[in-house]
Amino acid sequence: MADTTYDVVIIGGGPGGYNAAIRAGQLGLRVACVDKGIDGGGTLGGTCLNVGCMPSKALLHASELYELATRDFAGIGIDVAPKLNLKQMQAQKAESVGQLTKGIEFLFKKNKVDRYQGAGKIAGPGKVEVTGADGAVASLAAKDIVIATGSLPSGLPGVEVDNRRILDSTGALSLPEVPGHLVVIGAGIIGLELGSVWRRLGAKVTVVEFLDRITPGMDAEVAKAFQRALAKQGMDFKLGAKVTGAKASKKGVSLTCEPVAGGAAETIEADYVLLAIGRRPYTDGLGLESVGITPDKRGFIETDHWKTSAPGVWAIGDVTHGPMLAHKAEEEAVACIETIAGKAGHVNYGIIPSVVYTYPEVAWVGKTEEELKAEGRAYKAGRFPFTANSRARINHETDGFVKVLADAATDEVLGAHLIGPSVSEMIGEYCVAMEFRAASEDVARTCHPHPTRSEALRQAAMGVEGWTMQA
Repeated sequence: MADTTYDVVIIGGGPGGYNAAIRAGQLGLRVACVDKGIDGGGTLGGTCLNVGCMPSKALLHASELYELATRDFAGIGIDVAPKLNLKQMQAQKAESVGQLTKGIEFLFKKNKVDRYQGAGKIAGPGKVEVTGADGAVASLAAKDIVIATGSLPSGLPGVEVDNRRILDSTGALSLPEVPGHLVVIGAGIIGLELGSVWRRLGAKVTVVEFLDRITPGMDAEVAKAFQRALAKQGMDFKLGAKVTGAKASKKGVSLTCEPVAGGAAETIEADYVLLAIGRRPYTDGLGLESVGITPDKRGFIETDHWKTSAPGVWAIGDVTHGPMLAHKAEEEAVACIETIAGKAGHVNYGIIPSVVYTYPEVAWVGKTEEELKAEGRAYKAGRFPFTANSRARINHETDGFVKVLADAATDEVLGAHLIGPSVSEMIGEYCVAMEFRAASEDVARTCHPHPTRSEALRQAAMGVEGWTMQA
C-alpha cells in the first residue's frame, strides 16, 4: 500500500505540535499531526492541557477561592462556613480540561488537519510510521517532519515515583485526599504551584531544595520577596539540602536528606512526596537514528532556526534548548511552519515571559539585575510597591512590587520583574514594550486607567528616572 503523502507531518499534539498543525493548515499545506495522547489516552493537547498548565491552574484557582473564603471573607463582611468537596474540585478540573482538548479537535477540522492517534516514529528521510493502540501501523510520507514531542518529569536517584505515595507532577494533580504533610522536592515553579494548592486546602508543606535559593532564573530580589511571602503563608523551606532517598509505605514516605555543605542527615516523615526537580526532553523511541540525528547527553535536539542536522526534519518546543514553556513552543511552532512555507519565521527569545501562578503571582521578562551586572551593562532601576497602589490596597492585595530595568544611556527597557496580584496578566504590557524597544519613559508617559493594578507598571517606569509620584 502506498504511503499517505503530506507536505508536513508533525509528531506531537501539545502546544507546539497542535499550533504548528493549525498554522500549516492556515497556510494551505497538507498536514498531519501524530499524537498518542498522554499515557496513550488519545486526547490532544499534550502535557500542558492534560496534566500540566491547565489542570494545575484549575486547582490553583479553586484552592485560592477556598482559602479566601476560609481566611479573608469575614474581614470584608462576608460570613460563610466553606466546606471542601475535593471530589467536585477534581471533577470541575477534569471537565475544563476536556472542553479544551475537544476545542483542539474542532480547530483541526476547521483547518483541515489530519489527526493520527498513535506513537509516531521517523522511519527514514521523509517517512513517519504511526503505531496505533491496536498495533496497526500506518505509513506517512512528507517533505518536512516536525518533532514536537515535549518533555517528561525528571527523575532522581533514590526516589522512585509510584504515583501512590511518591508523586510526579501528574500524580500530584489527582490526589484522593488532602495530605497531612506533603514534602516537595524542588523549589521551582511546578513544585511551588502544586505545593501551594495543597497548602491552601489544609496540608502542611515542606519544600526541600538543593540550591540555597528558590526559583533559579528569577531575579534574586524578587525570589527573596517571593520566599518570604510563601513562608508567611505557612510553607516551610529546607534550602541547600540534598535528598538521598525516599522509602514509601502504605501510609506514607520516609525521606532522607542532608546539607549540601556537609553535616548530619535527617529523616522527614510525610504522607506524600512530590518530586518536581524539572523536566527532560521526550526524544526516546522517535527513530532519530534513522535520519542521523543524535540528541545531546541531556536528550535535547540541536537546531539552527528549528532545523535539525537532518534535511527536512525540524524540532520545536521542549525537545530543544531554552525555557520549557508552552508559549515558547507556540512561538516556535508558528515560526517553524512559516519558514517551511517560505516565509520569514522569527522568535525573539529575549522576550519570552515566565510566570508563577501562586499567590502572590510572579512574572518576569528580559534581563535580571544579576544578568546585567554580569554583562557589565549600565542600567537604572525603577521600583513601585503594591502597598502604594490604590486598587491593590482597596482589594487587600498589597504583597509585592514592580521593578523595571532600563539601559542607563538609551533608557530602553531591558527587563521587568513583577510580584503581586494578577501580574500574570500585566507582564504582557512589558513584552509589547520590549518588542518595540520602548524606553521606560514611553511607559511612564502612557495613560493607564485608574484605579487599576496596572498603574504600578507606570509608576515603576517613572521610578527609572526618579519621578515616581505615588510612593
